[in-house]
Amino acid sequence: MKIMIIGGTGRVGSDLVKQFRKNTDDEITIAARHPEEIKIVDTVEERPKIKTLKFSIVDMTVEQMADTMKGFDAIYFTAGSGGHNVVLVDSYGAIKTMQAAEEAGVKRYIMLSSAFALQPAQWEGKKHYAKLQDYQAAKFMADHWLIHDTDLNYTILQPGSLLETPGTGEVTFNDDQPGSNSINDVSQVLFDVLDNKHAFDKVIIMHSGDMSIETALNNLK
Repeated sequence: MKIMIIGGTGRVGSDLVKQFRKNTDDEITIAARHPEEIKIVDTVEERPKIKTLKFSIVDMTVEQMADTMKGFDAIYFTAGSGGHNVVLVDSYGAIKTMQAAEEAGVKRYIMLSSAFALQPAQWEGKKHYAKLQDYQAAKFMADHWLIHDTDLNYTILQPGSLLETPGTGEVTFNDDQPGSNSINDVSQVLFDVLDNKHAFDKVIIMHSGDMSIETALNNLK
């Protein structure tokens, strides 16, 4: 498969790249604003072949994005604004990549979102989300567009807070409790949903738990 990871230089995106390097022969393209800063050691032992692409979700048009996406089988969106240009990156920028994917004929689209983004009652006006109101609203709009305004085969992964701790390989999906996640577990789930039919056209709210990732994915309904 040919896979593009938009935001492949971020904390989750870079860990997702490692998942592909270790586990598949797929051709991976890291789409980044400054690809010259990406350092990759690509040897026969460290599969697959990884390419880089200059890509700006803020500056590029939908048509320009679509030109770069032609021939790809799947798009991952793991980019994030980091609190800057929230609308242009996390909302409108994400939507532009969806429009481009459809224009380019890409069928599979996997979105890294935020816990409860589609459930405003969980975060709107809540103290716990006081500094994340704009971000959650932007993610709401992007996720809503992906579900209701595209024909893409999507998976939306909505993890809680991200921790730089070792992965456990055990998770809880789709309960109503906020929680934290190892970045490694999040990237593992993103990797595993790619061709798992149980995850097609699904929104997955995630935090660390006590069920293996494989079992949790296969239990999705």
